[in-house]
Amino acid sequence: MATFRDLLNQTKAQIREVDTAAADEGRTTPGAVLLDVREPDEYEQGAVPGSVHIARGNLESTIEGRVPDKSTPLLVMCAGGVRSAFAAKTLAELGYTDVVSIAGGFNRWKDEGREWSTPQTLSPEQRNRYQRHLLLPEVGVEGQLRLLDAKVLLLGAGGLGSPAALYLAAAGVGTLGIVDMDVVDESNLQRQILHNLDRIGDRKVDSAKKTLTLLNPDVNVVTHDMRLDAGNVVEILSQYDVVIDGADNFPSRYLLNDAALKTDTVVVHGSIFRFEGQATVFKPYDGPCYRCLIPEPPPAELAPSCAEAGVLGVLPGIIGSIQALEAIKVLLDLGDSLSGRLLAYDSLEQSFRTFKVNRDPNCPACSLDPDDIVIAEYDELCMPHPVAAPAPA
Repeated sequence: MATFRDLLNQTKAQIREVDTAAADEGRTTPGAVLLDVREPDEYEQGAVPGSVHIARGNLESTIEGRVPDKSTPLLVMCAGGVRSAFAAKTLAELGYTDVVSIAGGFNRWKDEGREWSTPQTLSPEQRNRYQRHLLLPEVGVEGQLRLLDAKVLLLGAGGLGSPAALYLAAAGVGTLGIVDMDVVDESNLQRQILHNLDRIGDRKVDSAKKTLTLLNPDVNVVTHDMRLDAGNVVEILSQYDVVIDGADNFPSRYLLNDAALKTDTVVVHGSIFRFEGQATVFKPYDGPCYRCLIPEPPPAELAPSCAEAGVLGVLPGIIGSIQALEAIKVLLDLGDSLSGRLLAYDSLEQSFRTFKVNRDPNCPACSLDPDDIVIAEYDELCMPHPVAAPAPA
């Protein structure tokens, strides 16, 4: 009967090993991956910067999601070179063609004074909270850490901002800023699920912060109890990675668009009307902007607000959730964003349609250099037409 030593020797005879010097040089090869198969508690105490961590017990079920190209050069590391040897054999059996085990492992690497650091990690409580994210190879620990480091601004704590904020907070987006200068009103509660009856008359930003902090204490909620205007929009946007546009008027949207171009901030747009909603993503200079989509605001009589025309209460929940999803995709660089596409939803038909949106080479905003964009108020541009003006056709 074979002993452990026999199995180890047999395994080492079937794999390739390299010393730490060769591994240190090899990790700089374009496309190469240094794969750390130690346990999470070992990895958290120190690791090689840029290494990919998959605990040995999860290797078979996880590696193909993390490293799908089986021709990728893999340098496998454990603490001393034993687990990495068995891991290298397993990887070869899974079809990986360029695998080596690092003799001496991390212990020798560290003793020789090679580069290492204490990686940013999740606490046990966070691992439990975000467990379903960690199971996704496309997210994992690295993706969750990116979410915790991310900063998202919500323009409005209303119908669209409510579901977006709740899902972003639950997902662990580390900083959520909220811009709103209104108070909670009973008529809000049909759709603005951040708030409740006990908070009628409270500032919306304060009510939102209470809800989100109770949902996830990891999240830092920053309140901006003010009107977004030409004097503050650039300063506020420059603090965030992504903006969720939950504005309900054209002046705010044009102002946001121009400032986002100037600060290179991604905007996830959403709009709702009666039973219909729309969503898209505006990536500055990488796709169309809001003014490519709507160069000029329509006459006021053709664009009544929800307060004038009404809105089905569930509708903003759907569109706001889509906005939250698109924001997470942008933050984690997942899938295909809605940049260059307008998603239109009809709740009565229960149908989604997608329309292509091209960037306008003559756009009054994104055709300009960012330094040439003038941040200005658009209230006059979007004012109702005089009574004497002809009605639109």
